[in-house]
Amino acid sequence: MISNYKFGQITVNNKNYGSDLTICRGKVFPNWWREEGHLLQLSDIEDKLRVKPEILVVGTGCYGVMKIDDSLRNYCKNNEIILAEFPTGKAVDYFNNLKDKSKAVLAIHLTC
Repeated sequence: MISNYKFGQITVNNKNYGSDLTICRGKVFPNWWREEGHLLQLSDIEDKLRVKPEILVVGTGCYGVMKIDDSLRNYCKNNEIILAEFPTGKAVDYFNNLKDKSKAVLAIHLTC
């Protein structure tokens, strides 16, 4: 699904993107913005979590700068959603290796 990632660019299903994005049930949602650029809060991803994924994979940026707010951590814990967070390169590898991507949501920060 994701064939390439480098700082600021990602290729999903042979299409190049230059902005942060989410993937939910195989559909790419580009131009993903957060209320605070380097803080992922529940409100930033809540719409994608309505599908009740088993796992939320978060790419925290090339250097892991984006942090995850406790509101999102608590939501995942209370709803039995596995929260897998990695610097973006590792998050891409992790997501690509999932056997059933339909049960996962990917939220990915492409830069720092």
